[in-house]
Amino acid sequence: MNGQDYSASIAVTASAHEVFKSINNVSKWWTEDLKGSSARLHDEFTVRFGDVHVSTQKIVELVPDKKVVWLVTDSRLNFIKDRQEWNNTSISFEITEKGGTTQVHFRHIGLVPAVECYSSCTKGWDYYIKGSLLRLLTAGEGTPGSK
Repeated sequence: MNGQDYSASIAVTASAHEVFKSINNVSKWWTEDLKGSSARLHDEFTVRFGDVHVSTQKIVELVPDKKVVWLVTDSRLNFIKDRQEWNNTSISFEITEKGGTTQVHFRHIGLVPAVECYSSCTKGWDYYIKGSLLRLLTAGEGTPGSK
């Protein structure tokens, strides 16, 4: 664990179960251009954002209504020098219920200020976690990237 890893938190009134289901419905909040499955332990899925970003994630930890962790097994980030910078990083969602709200603590483990894509990638994650996922959980419709 590294305190410099990118992290973001959101709180909603949806149940932990609804939050968990929504996180795993990746095409509703991250990108509509998804191939594979993002529902069960060991599932693999690939997301694409045009010619800018393609990455494959494997679900390596899945605790219903509490936690989801993806391992990035392959990435091509075409806007930076090391296009595979996300390889072997982990994307983690921890879900807790407290005082009538459900909190999501998101971390991209390995996305630290020292890596080239940090500035651009944190802006992207801010949009998708604090914007699209939050909107999906509060208004019923996210704003994923399109095909």
